[in-house]
Amino acid sequence: MQTLLQHPRLMDCRRLFLRDYEVWINIGVHDFEKKGEQRVLINVDLFVPLALSTPTHDQLDEVVDYDFIRRSIAERVARGHIHLQETLADDVLAAMLAHPRVRAARVSTEKPDVYPDCDAVGVEVFGLKEGL
Repeated sequence: MQTLLQHPRLMDCRRLFLRDYEVWINIGVHDFEKKGEQRVLINVDLFVPLALSTPTHDQLDEVVDYDFIRRSIAERVARGHIHLQETLADDVLAAMLAHPRVRAARVSTEKPDVYPDCDAVGVEVFGLKEGL
């Protein structure tokens, strides 16, 4: 994460994050995965320019609301079965970058219950808008 925070386009940003958001979702390509939901942990980092996220009146509408992150993920999960974690991560990333105040985002997904001999399997993706 330190590398991202040192990226020249992110130096003037505030980092918002959602950690280990647990969702139960129909995800996977194998037949046994299509029969029920699996636990997936989702992590999101949003990079918002300080000029667009520094409250002057201590009001929620002056910043990016954490509910936006959770709601966007819930909406994607509700759309139904996903074969690949890469698809889920890409879809969540696109939703995060669609927010007008977000300059960049990092999204990771983890399936912690797939293999008994490791903590999790997952994927991570990063996106940076031009401009803003």
